[in-house]
Amino acid sequence: MKYNLLGKSGLAVSELCLGTMTFGNTTSETDSIEMINRFVEHGGNFLDTADVYVNGRSEEIAGKAIKDKRSDIVLATKVRMSTSGNINGVGLSRKHIMDGVEASLRRLQTDYIDLYQVHVWDHATPIEETLRTLDDLVSSGKVRYIGCSNFFAWQLMKSLAYSDANRYVRFVSIQPQYSLVSRQMDREMMSLCLEEKVGVIPWAPLGGGFLTGRYNRQMPEEGRLTSKVGESAWVNRASDENFAILDELLSVSEEAGKTPAQVALRWLLQREGITSPIFGASRLEQFEDNIGAIGWELPAELWSRLDEASALPDDYPNRFIHKFRRPFE
Repeated sequence: MKYNLLGKSGLAVSELCLGTMTFGNTTSETDSIEMINRFVEHGGNFLDTADVYVNGRSEEIAGKAIKDKRSDIVLATKVRMSTSGNINGVGLSRKHIMDGVEASLRRLQTDYIDLYQVHVWDHATPIEETLRTLDDLVSSGKVRYIGCSNFFAWQLMKSLAYSDANRYVRFVSIQPQYSLVSRQMDREMMSLCLEEKVGVIPWAPLGGGFLTGRYNRQMPEEGRLTSKVGESAWVNRASDENFAILDELLSVSEEAGKTPAQVALRWLLQREGITSPIFGASRLEQFEDNIGAIGWELPAELWSRLDEASALPDDYPNRFIHKFRRPFE
């Protein structure tokens, strides 16, 4: 396992992050703890969870699994979504964040969170209130670093500028959806993250399972892709463009002698600006397949084929701006 610094910080995280969204749901507690142990054995030190995953059960399992090796783990969780029927039990207000961090600390059986992330922008709460609260949490020692997730580029830049202007702690990372079949981040966010040195830790790097090679053009009868809602719903994945990308992935995987999941993750690992893709697994066999993405290199020619097959259209303003790049850039 290799390691990367998380954004503009000195925090080293493993090149893969283990996501725990299924822990306590489709993954039993026993298998969940086994996955964490195997991940650590491979050199992994980065775990991601959230207070709303399985109503907090994911945090409880993660906390139990790492209790005896807490200092060896970079533990990330999130706040923002509704955690109660209370009118203030949702959002990024000072009250909900303060209540949320205490509840997460109890479930995680720890006295600090390494990376505390806001799950999505809150239009009801001024970002000034959110950032001041997060800064207080870092000052108190309950949180070490802060990050965001599912932001627009302008929301991230506004947050960074406000933190810098007020000498508050700034977001060191963003957690976006990013994969061969979801590259909307390329329009503005990736260039912003490179410019501002914000770490990128993609979720759904396998497109919710679409890139594992398990699916064909027929609607599946089981699995996450059968959902009628969410980013990984079949209606959001089953496009002609995505199937063309999947066909190229299958071809490249055969030539590389690796599974489609391993190659899809490897494409991300070798992409500039990517810090640590978050992979999940419902079963131990899936975990072993995914962890096989480390320890080898995808040849440049094969990597480029995938990159070209999945690239966004050359639309405005990119095609306009690129005409005016200076020769030495």
